[in-house]
Amino acid sequence: MFTYSGFADEISPNLEEQIRVLKKLNISHIEARGINGKNISKYSADEAKEVKKTLDENSIKISALGSPIGKIKITDDFAPELDTFKRVLELAHIFQTKYIRMFSFYMDASLASEYRDEVIERWQKYVEAAAGSGIILLHENEKGIYGDTAKRCLDLLETLNCDYVKATFDPANFIQCKENILTAFDLLRDYVEYIHIKDAVYETGAVVPAGHGDGNIKELLIRLRDMGWSGFLSLEPHLGNFEGFADLEQKQVVKKEASGPEKFEIAYNALALIVNNITKAV
Repeated sequence: MFTYSGFADEISPNLEEQIRVLKKLNISHIEARGINGKNISKYSADEAKEVKKTLDENSIKISALGSPIGKIKITDDFAPELDTFKRVLELAHIFQTKYIRMFSFYMDASLASEYRDEVIERWQKYVEAAAGSGIILLHENEKGIYGDTAKRCLDLLETLNCDYVKATFDPANFIQCKENILTAFDLLRDYVEYIHIKDAVYETGAVVPAGHGDGNIKELLIRLRDMGWSGFLSLEPHLGNFEGFADLEQKQVVKKEASGPEKFEIAYNALALIVNNITKAV
């Protein structure tokens, strides 16, 4: 029903250490974002093949490319971003994954309606570039982008009306936008293809292990179970600092005492406890 994956760059920038911890936890997939200190979108084809070889040798598959596509300002030049996207499409084939995680451009929330058509136009270019590739484009809700609320996510998905554009559902990101998680899920359920496991506290926005915040993770997984959904639960702990976090999130975070592997294991154990409880209840 559920397959575990995760952003292993939160364990360590080093691929060998990422693999060690994933194998320790019996996690068979990785959502590739940062590998050996380098964002996946910056890999050449030859470099990607080397990483794929190492993963194959350790029986680790890639659930999705955790790309930064669409994590630019709506006013930034789009041409270089589209070129990067086309390269990431090629990398998805090398890594033998059908999913690319993407975004819908940073902007001031008050200007979302003004920039809506530009967002749609840019995403239509992604859709055109991906036509016939067999790759599914996963739009992730993210604070500060066009699709940061469930209604605007739905607007994007319905307007594109494309069977290879789906949603990555991130509970913590919705909480940080003051959205009700279950209402958001019910609105987007027909498009939800992939789940990020990241919980947060509604009042402060602080990220916490699954089940320790206001993300209704248990109820969310129950709803997925009851609708017969099967897919990836991808751990994105964000329990403190890791290499590359500040650049990706456009903010600084407080460094915690626990190590990357320790934080990742804490996040995994919290999720596994919830999953085990709801599967026993069937």
